[in-house]
Amino acid sequence: MVDKDPTTVEAAFELLLEEMETEIEFINQSGAKAFAARNYEAARAVLERADQATALREKLAALRFEWEKFSPNAAANGASVKKNGSHDLSRLQRGIRTRETAYFKPILQVLNQMGGVGDMAEVLERLPKLMKGTLRDIDFEPLTANSEVPRWWNTAQWAQSAMVQAGLLKADSPRGVWEMTESGHKLIAEFVS
Repeated sequence: MVDKDPTTVEAAFELLLEEMETEIEFINQSGAKAFAARNYEAARAVLERADQATALREKLAALRFEWEKFSPNAAANGASVKKNGSHDLSRLQRGIRTRETAYFKPILQVLNQMGGVGDMAEVLERLPKLMKGTLRDIDFEPLTANSEVPRWWNTAQWAQSAMVQAGLLKADSPRGVWEMTESGHKLIAEFVS
């Protein structure tokens, strides 16, 4: 068996995902400016770039998930990160945020309390209380691209997107509304039992 620390790969995925999210936020802001300036041709080009960047980010998240299945120890919280040959990734340990999958159960709990469907902002407002002890200090720091938004708020929205892909939340809900699927209801029932 190879004796290598898999958390270095996990840390690299987390850093790359966070950088992609920062880039997507920057692209979104550029698109909003183009739209506000009524430069619709530029806004369409930015929208296309945002779609491509979001698709790439989702591929990266899928690769991270594939890595976790390949190396189950990679997802362990609080694992120490050590030097990996010439690449010292220990600096990433401090920057690793709470994983998207850690948001799944609390999001489902909030939605279950709300009757299975809720306004995104209301769901997000309730999350920190449920995730007390799970969220890390870094999760409360502002995003680089938008100092008004804490990192956890952004990660929770990406978690919602992953939950839609996993079939736990409906894909066809109105914008700004999160709604559980039958699979989501079954999973939260398992958590409660």
